[in-house]
Amino acid sequence: MATRLVQINMKARDDAALGGFWAQALGWGVSSEGPGVTNLEPEGFVYPDPVAVCVDLIVSAEPKTVKNRVHVDLATTSTEHQAELVARLKDLGATAADVGQGDVPWTVLSDPEGNEFCVLDPRPIYQGTGPVAAVVVDCADPRAMARFWSEATDWTLHEVTDQGARLRSAKGVGPYLEFIRTPDVKSGWNRVHLDVRPYPGDDLEAEAARLRSLGATPIDLGQSVPWRVLADPEGNEFCLLTPS
Repeated sequence: MATRLVQINMKARDDAALGGFWAQALGWGVSSEGPGVTNLEPEGFVYPDPVAVCVDLIVSAEPKTVKNRVHVDLATTSTEHQAELVARLKDLGATAADVGQGDVPWTVLSDPEGNEFCVLDPRPIYQGTGPVAAVVVDCADPRAMARFWSEATDWTLHEVTDQGARLRSAKGVGPYLEFIRTPDVKSGWNRVHLDVRPYPGDDLEAEAARLRSLGATPIDLGQSVPWRVLADPEGNEFCLLTPS
């Protein structure tokens, strides 16, 4: 058994407005599965497919107070494209952000609700990923996180060091999942988290048990939901969705 990274879940004060920003930023389509939920995926996309990690925006009244531990890096094809994309994103409502990055070749921005993301300088490794180069998770131990997530999913480990690790779908398509060492300590519930889904025919409870055996811990939301909420070994919440 294995799971697949299928989407990221992002809390939003105004899911429709923030969804509109990200739809234009990524060039993706917008839909809604219900009130307070905005879903983004590429036009013509057949869910789920590792060619893209979709975005679900969920309305939440809780304010953003700290730097997100999960963010996206956007890909560019040239320095001109990078500059054009940054300018376009600022026109859409993004603002420059300082997260202590110093003098770096990429650009750090915040979306209209303050969620940080990066517009990368052109890099060969990210050619062909689509607009999202990578989903990036801050962590204390990239090696341990890579070990857990490569066993939790069917994604292949491409690189691991003491400073960072990189995984990608075994099919060699779509964005990377990256773990970057940071000194920041996790504080509170992550406003952006990963959603994983088992394959059709797999058993949800059996998969939840397998993830717990790898080091995940269950989280009780105090309400009945069809999915399971877990935390990885560094306490980052993620949802195990029903098989599909």
